[in-house]
Amino acid sequence: MSKSTVTHPGIIKSISGNTLDIKIIVSSACASCKIKGVCTVSDVEEKGVLVKVKDSSQYKPGQNVTIEMKQSMGTWAVMLGYIFPFLVLLVSMIIFTALKIDEGLAGILSISLLVPYYLILYITRNKLGDKFDYTIK
Repeated sequence: MSKSTVTHPGIIKSISGNTLDIKIIVSSACASCKIKGVCTVSDVEEKGVLVKVKDSSQYKPGQNVTIEMKQSMGTWAVMLGYIFPFLVLLVSMIIFTALKIDEGLAGILSISLLVPYYLILYITRNKLGDKFDYTIK
């Protein structure tokens, strides 16, 4: 796994105990283009991130900070959110059609298998959240 990190500038919205609620602005590559007003593909989105710190007394709401996360954790997030569910759909469709189940029913059953997958992700969200750890640089 790579040791490289991804950083984003952010602003502290609020502080609760030793947890900072930080607002970051995520923009697509074309969001900074000079003609983005004419184009409809530019994308800028505001996201909230919770960052646990040891001592929150050195931070204040409204303060500019830079948060960072290991790039490998972003890769895992994509795998859990997109790649693995796609594989569940693909493999289950292959299995159901090999069992000679009607294609429409096979599609519905395959999609219904995503319910337990996302339910497991939801149940383990706290444990997973500890692994996806942001730090302040």
